[in-house]
Amino acid sequence: MNRALLKTLTLFCCLWLVPVVSHAQTANTDSHDQAVAGAMAALDDFMRTFNAKDMQAWAATLNYPHVRFASGTVTVWQNAEEFARQPTFERLAAIGWDHSHWLSREPVLVSAGKVHINTIFQRFNSENEPIGTYESLYIVTRDAQGNWGTQARSSLAP
Repeated sequence: MNRALLKTLTLFCCLWLVPVVSHAQTANTDSHDQAVAGAMAALDDFMRTFNAKDMQAWAATLNYPHVRFASGTVTVWQNAEEFARQPTFERLAAIGWDHSHWLSREPVLVSAGKVHINTIFQRFNSENEPIGTYESLYIVTRDAQGNWGTQARSSLAP
């Protein structure tokens, strides 16, 4: 094969591949951005309903089965009704908790249907004084109906 033909073929292949690779990267970026946006919105709902102390609304922000790793135990809830029966807010009130806020949320693993997010959140009393700061990992998934929700949490919080 002569050099001119080889250069032409190489140039043709490069020009043909650039749009394909570029389109794939754009599609991946769009999918990544949409997944992160969905997961962050789910975490916003999680914190909003948690701070409202509304067990049914909070339970609705989760995907099931829902798993929590904390205090040396693993707890699994199969559905929202089971989750909503726990005395979470009574236990938190006993330590002076009134509300919580995210300090940071960093997506560390992203796919079209699942986002792992390193978080740091802080708990406050009714005087808005911090009573604890905790690192955690939230796994937020998109269910079969397209709804984003927290599927699993691993926290250093009690």
